[in-house]
Amino acid sequence: MSSADSVAASPARADAAGRRTRLRQYQVQLLERMQAARGDSGARVNQLGLTVGSRRFLLELGEAGEIVPIGAITAVPLAQPWFLGLSNIRGNLIGIIDLACYNGEAGTVTGPDSRIVTFASGLGFNCGLLVSRVHGLRHAGDMTVAGERLRDAESNEWTLMDLAALVREPRFLHVGL
Repeated sequence: MSSADSVAASPARADAAGRRTRLRQYQVQLLERMQAARGDSGARVNQLGLTVGSRRFLLELGEAGEIVPIGAITAVPLAQPWFLGLSNIRGNLIGIIDLACYNGEAGTVTGPDSRIVTFASGLGFNCGLLVSRVHGLRHAGDMTVAGERLRDAESNEWTLMDLAALVREPRFLHVGL
């Protein structure tokens, strides 16, 4: 690499480092706001609303990592159909799971609202779920119980998602055929 090339590459590296720093600052601020909201007396516990296949789920914020656009996913040979492959998310290799397919539905058709929701680092798994749509924060306390599900004011049914339980399922742990 010539000195001219290294000078040209340096601003690009600095810009990428700056973006990472700003992203980390934003994530820290978001986490602080979420923790402050939980710490208030009478605070409402919110969940992240997701559409996976044909179903709506509520995911505890503490189990969610990042929400990122779908990037390149490299297929892994001899893997279960629900294990889509690996994706590089901010320098980390993340296994991407099609939870709809895992749950026995047809594979998720991606669209402009589709995202990857990564697992929180506390779960100890470098995984992300392919979701059809992220609905934002929801409050289960505002919903009524409808059998094993919850129903919101618009009559949408929601199922609670437990990623900690999912990562203990033997079937989930064995992605190979």
